[in-house]
Amino acid sequence: MRITWRTIGALFVFLLITFAAAALGGYFTAQGVNADWYRALSRPPWQPPDALFSPVWTILYTLMAVSAWLVWRERGVRRAAVPFALFTMQLVLNVGWTALFFTQRALAAAFVEILLLWVLILATTIAFWRVRPLAGWLFLPYLLWVAYASTLNFWYWQRG
Repeated sequence: MRITWRTIGALFVFLLITFAAAALGGYFTAQGVNADWYRALSRPPWQPPDALFSPVWTILYTLMAVSAWLVWRERGVRRAAVPFALFTMQLVLNVGWTALFFTQRALAAAFVEILLLWVLILATTIAFWRVRPLAGWLFLPYLLWVAYASTLNFWYWQRG
């Protein structure tokens, strides 16, 4: 497929949707990371510095948007309704996790929610891969990062 103004516009839309979710999640995160309760949590020795999280998430959100765009280019939204439904649901759970963890301080509920998020990411990865293998591959770093984030959530829940 060739690149046209329409395909560039569609990429922009996927970036906009994905980074809108990122911005909302960032809003919830900002409320928590500066709070006394979060700073008082015992951190695991294998947690990276806080400064690493923002660049990693920027890369992951970009990969998510490009992945969705590749699926759109291959099939469009209507012919890929299930993959796009999964994509949308995992974005909602992604934002929901940040609200539960950072704003509500509901660490146990956040842990259950992040496990559901991981399952949805896996389902999205598989669905995207079936449409366009590269789109599935681009979702793998996100799947791995959320698995890692799950271990952090579990640590905080057990020690919080």
